[in-house]
Amino acid sequence: MSATTLDNPLRAGIRLERTTEPCVVVIFGATGDLTKRKLIPALYRLVQERLVPAEFAVVGASRTEMSHEEFRARMRDAVAQFAEGGIGDEQVWNSFAEKLHYATLDIGTAEHYGPLAELLTRIDAERGTQGNRLFYLSTAPSLYSEAVAQLGRAGLARSERGWVRVIVEKPFGTDLESARQLNREIHQHLDERQIYRIDHYLGKETVQNLLVFRFANGIYEPLWNRQYIDHVQITNAETVGVEGRGGYYEKAGVVRDMLQNHVFQVLSLVAMEPPASLDAEAVRDEKIKAMTAARPFTPERVRADCVRGQYGAGAINGQGVPGYREEEGVAPDSATETFAMLTMYFDNWRWSGVPFYLRSGKRLAKRVTEIAIQFKSAPHQLFGQEMMEQVTPNQLVIRIQPDEGITLRVAAKVPGQVTRIRDVNMDFRYGASFGVKLAEAYERLIFDCLLGDPTLYARTDMTERGWELVMPILEEWAATKSDAPFPNYEAGTWGPRASDDLLEKAGRHWRRP
Repeated sequence: MSATTLDNPLRAGIRLERTTEPCVVVIFGATGDLTKRKLIPALYRLVQERLVPAEFAVVGASRTEMSHEEFRARMRDAVAQFAEGGIGDEQVWNSFAEKLHYATLDIGTAEHYGPLAELLTRIDAERGTQGNRLFYLSTAPSLYSEAVAQLGRAGLARSERGWVRVIVEKPFGTDLESARQLNREIHQHLDERQIYRIDHYLGKETVQNLLVFRFANGIYEPLWNRQYIDHVQITNAETVGVEGRGGYYEKAGVVRDMLQNHVFQVLSLVAMEPPASLDAEAVRDEKIKAMTAARPFTPERVRADCVRGQYGAGAINGQGVPGYREEEGVAPDSATETFAMLTMYFDNWRWSGVPFYLRSGKRLAKRVTEIAIQFKSAPHQLFGQEMMEQVTPNQLVIRIQPDEGITLRVAAKVPGQVTRIRDVNMDFRYGASFGVKLAEAYERLIFDCLLGDPTLYARTDMTERGWELVMPILEEWAATKSDAPFPNYEAGTWGPRASDDLLEKAGRHWRRP
């Protein structure tokens, strides 16, 4: 095996057989919810799987004053509550706990970075972490720029002996200008190769499998174009409401919160051309090329091809739930959208004329994220129109959550003397097929960052392109009243009727997961 192949774990197919280099992970916002629910359990899992070396440490940093021992006790409780399998082997936990450290730090206080630097230097000497550092910004988005600036001023954005990488959580900006400004400010202290803008959707196994499914199978890629595909549906549905985050959601809405980041990232993997290699930049180049080909939204297109909605009171799993305007922190006359549906087109050779229908919403009928590829009908109705009306066109469904898998819907003859045709599903489920527990998204993405593989992270141009596409939609909706007064869909349904009407005008229907 060549040295070049070994440098790329994705190409070599040995990603999970490698361990990372010695390093320290520093978590800003270590007392927050994300740290205890996702980050520490993910790091503990990597230790359990022996994917990180013995020369490894974690430093939690937050304004709360706390000793190393108190931090370790809190993180033990977090792992016991939120990690799959809990603590497990006590010996493994004790080894992990020894690697946990804590630093009291206010992000905006320059004087706090000196003691942090001293702690990191001491850990390098004691644990052999070789100056390699990953800073995870699990903080309020308003602090991202300040945190990076303080790291730069303190000399922590560079390492004389090793590497420095920074993971930035979403949301990355609140509009196009703020995203551009944030990129400019971060780039004053970090090179692009050091910046890892995380989107946990890209850590899900089925999303990663899109590359394999498309480019490792000879039967699908030849059909992945306008000649054979009628349209594509991407659904991101949640049954939950705003979960006590009404104040945040009032400023965000579903387009900012879900579509311009999570859904667009998945969309780009569906629409992209085959990359020249599995090198991170080759893959990300093709993703941005696809999104650059996306047709811009004009005010006319927004009115004709997009739908917005807001949920009213209803029932989820038989339990009554309030409407959005009755949620804590929400204005009684709020015009914030909790549902959005976009019709997108790609003006390129592969996808010319093929609509991509995207929808995302809260308080919908089912929690599900999936991609449905609907193929064109057979060109000749050999079995007669009446019989063929009993079946639907072939459909390939890629389920991202909660039941990761792939389903191919085909027409088949019903057993018997009379010819009758019915839809049947050929179903593949990850859990059943491989008999292994799927890695959590954060576990996979943090591991990739530790390996220095940014394939599943968003690049500067991708973050800004997402905002370029949605800003005309947000501006048009802000300037005009909704066609149907809010709320315009009942909690526990599949969204406003206008979303179904839009597809039905084109002779299509939403798939009901």
